[in-house]
Amino acid sequence: MALGTDLILVAAGLVFVSILAGLLANRIGAPLLLVFMALGMLAGSDAGLGITLTNLEAASTLGAAALAIILFDGGVHTRTEMLRLAAGPALALATVGVVVTAALTGAGAVALLDVGWREGLLVGAIVASTDAAAVFFLLHRGGLNLAKRVSAALEAESGLNDPMAVFLTVTLVDIIRVGGGIGSPGALVVTLVVQLLGGLVIGLAGGFALVSLINAVRLASGLYPVFALSGALVVFAAAQGMGASGFLAVYLTGVVLGNRPHRATQLIDRFQDGIAWLSQIAMFLMLGLLVDIPTLLDILPAALGVAAVLILVARPVGVSLCLRPFGFAWRETAFISWVGLRGAVPIFLGTVPVLAGLENAPVYFNIAFVCVVASLLVQGWTLTNAARWLNLVLPPLPSETQRVDVNLPGDATRDLAAFVVPEDSDAVGHPPAAVRLDEGVTVVSVVREGRVMAPGEVGHLVPGDTVMVVGPGAALERLDAVFGRKPPSDPLGRDQAALGEFVLNGATPLGRVAELYEVPVPVAEHDLSLDRFLRRHLRGRPATGDRLRLGAVELIVRETDDRTVTRVGLELEPRPVLPIGMDALRIWRRHWTRRVFGRRRA
Repeated sequence: MALGTDLILVAAGLVFVSILAGLLANRIGAPLLLVFMALGMLAGSDAGLGITLTNLEAASTLGAAALAIILFDGGVHTRTEMLRLAAGPALALATVGVVVTAALTGAGAVALLDVGWREGLLVGAIVASTDAAAVFFLLHRGGLNLAKRVSAALEAESGLNDPMAVFLTVTLVDIIRVGGGIGSPGALVVTLVVQLLGGLVIGLAGGFALVSLINAVRLASGLYPVFALSGALVVFAAAQGMGASGFLAVYLTGVVLGNRPHRATQLIDRFQDGIAWLSQIAMFLMLGLLVDIPTLLDILPAALGVAAVLILVARPVGVSLCLRPFGFAWRETAFISWVGLRGAVPIFLGTVPVLAGLENAPVYFNIAFVCVVASLLVQGWTLTNAARWLNLVLPPLPSETQRVDVNLPGDATRDLAAFVVPEDSDAVGHPPAAVRLDEGVTVVSVVREGRVMAPGEVGHLVPGDTVMVVGPGAALERLDAVFGRKPPSDPLGRDQAALGEFVLNGATPLGRVAELYEVPVPVAEHDLSLDRFLRRHLRGRPATGDRLRLGAVELIVRETDDRTVTRVGLELEPRPVLPIGMDALRIWRRHWTRRVFGRRRA
């Protein structure tokens, strides 16, 4: 009994201290996940609590379950609009990008560690994938609002690239263990395709089945989140058991659940936030406990060299090759290259050689650990500054609203939400009828000083009013921008013109802009609207924050409607970000290419 009590005390105490330490980490801007890992290392050292994890198989199983929960939560909070925006780039990064990164990092490991190519490639495969927990957390830390296409590509990549890294790691471990080939290249490709397609099918089928079950059964409200999470873990385990990718399956299950109408939407979302945090804390604490500091110090110089190759060579080359066909601007490619955040996944994969009993297996784990720490320290700590330097930061979103949601009985398509109007909300001073509402959203009443009033009785909204609104869950989330507090202004004024000093309609002819601001564009394109011009030269689906430099000015996509650019920002004095003039040169090159070869683009 005492042993069980001690275990509860230590486990709960570590989580408790981790949360408190996170408050300090936020004040100094340190990567929070690194703090959790450091506490785990401290607890496992002789100078600390001296805790030792001897059952690596149990630790690996717990790590897989925690990672599945984190991926499920990431899927729940991923909007399908974001996936459509970045589907092609994310798939390229999650497949080809992982292979290229693994190969180049493996080459560096061969040179730095004096090992064979199989062992070097195994090192590369272990650290090749980005980490969903690190990416989801650091991209949204401190209210950072990135250009949509960039954030969509990074988040989707982190949710989709685990299967390739797992496949490469397991395959190379098997090759090294048996001392030779384990099958023909064709058989390996078939295995990979089965894992990816199996994960895709099982994940989508599991997601739709889970939504149907949630809407069909009647449970106590507190059981819906538990039901959803247990269903997701069933999908994960079933996919793994059938030889498919459980990580891809559980992520897609979350995507389906997060984008389909169902009961207890808000309950599930809030529960997932808490359980995902607990999973991250537990996972990084456990990974810190697994580190043997003396062994780590022996290999530290070579491991730092591998981390440098990964961060400075392998990731940038892989990203550049994958994003080139999709028309990403150089600054977007540079940022995505820099934000190749490593986290729990590489360290989790680092336990695979240990469990397989490979020779010098702890070396793989220690190298993975050093790469993760280096990534979180160097890339995680500089992420916000890099985004600002590359001019990829959008104006901050309104802060979180005081909102209470209630699921309407018998109606899974709509929710009732109560918004409390703060002092500095955009809604203050306007009548309820003037509040920007999506189609299908209705203001049903306003509560003021305990009195329930019809919308027509309220002259204008004042701070402290509670506005009762009925509508689809996704539409209610967009009302956060209306009823939320205005974000604090950037002390340097950078948020004021983040999307341009002047706003133009997307239908405005380019020629008019060229004449007014002396913009150097081909005469043949003067009759194009700004919308068509931007779609032609940005390529792909334009997204908020996309930029195109034209001589001394810059056009910035402010708002889009599906594939149409509806509002364009004009920056007269854009911040100097090298290489200057690349966009203009590209426009003239494409213009003369069409002139010579008769190509036409929409």
